[in-house]
Amino acid sequence: MTRYECAVDFDAIEAIDVHTHVEIDGCGHKSVDDELMAASEKYFKSGHERTPTIDSIAAHYRERNMAAVVFTVDATSASGHAPNSVEEIAELAAAHNDVLIPFGSVDPWQGTTAVKRARTLLDDYGVRGFKFHPSLQGFEPNDRRFYPLYELLSEAGVPALFHTGQTGIGAGLPGGHGIKLRYSDPMLLDDVAADFPDLTIVLAHPAVPWVDSQISIAMHKANVYIDLSGWSPKYFPPQLVKAANTMLREKVLFGSDFPVIQVDRWRNDFAKLDIKPEVAPLIFKENALRVLGVKS
Repeated sequence: MTRYECAVDFDAIEAIDVHTHVEIDGCGHKSVDDELMAASEKYFKSGHERTPTIDSIAAHYRERNMAAVVFTVDATSASGHAPNSVEEIAELAAAHNDVLIPFGSVDPWQGTTAVKRARTLLDDYGVRGFKFHPSLQGFEPNDRRFYPLYELLSEAGVPALFHTGQTGIGAGLPGGHGIKLRYSDPMLLDDVAADFPDLTIVLAHPAVPWVDSQISIAMHKANVYIDLSGWSPKYFPPQLVKAANTMLREKVLFGSDFPVIQVDRWRNDFAKLDIKPEVAPLIFKENALRVLGVKS
């Protein structure tokens, strides 16, 4: 086992993509079942390789002079589908530590086992944050049964990135494949942010249909940020663009949702938004440096 140690030259890179999925491991095991994988590919119309390896992800970002936060989601209890290897993501990221930053994932429903595993991922594997997907993992984030997990992350000083808003996972399937959107209402995370003021929380994606709530939470809570992944910028709600350009200029992060949304497509569409020249560098890199604890 090789523990991850970050070697990214943050001064030299152009951007940090804080939302990148690793969808397959070295054994060929995928992050979700085949029906969900096919449905998400149809929903996003990505037109590219849906399950690139970590090696190819690293090369993709290295070619663009960017760093990328990489992760998967452990939704074993809710979905019955074991995740692709979280440990492998951390170990292979260590081999590409000039460009990749690994986040961990645990199944919140596993209770004390999840807390112990999170500690192992932090201490032994060197992960730099954790990803949660309340709808896919089937949990209400503000349920106090999950607070011991947040206590650990707060004490460790690493960020927690939560999917918010509707999801392309299960979209178009009967019953959405049983996935419930209400778990990803960002207002549930307002409770968590209030109860854990030292825990940095990232609300992933424009949280449609709760974008106004998302903006309010990020304005109100100093420890809450928003990443802009999961949507082409041409579809961003106008109030989110306005907030990113003004009062939330230091709270918004670049994220793509690669591989379902291609980095080049996202950046090309973002360039067409009326974003102030002095704000773009904050979104693409500077704000992420604070979230990741690189800068205070």
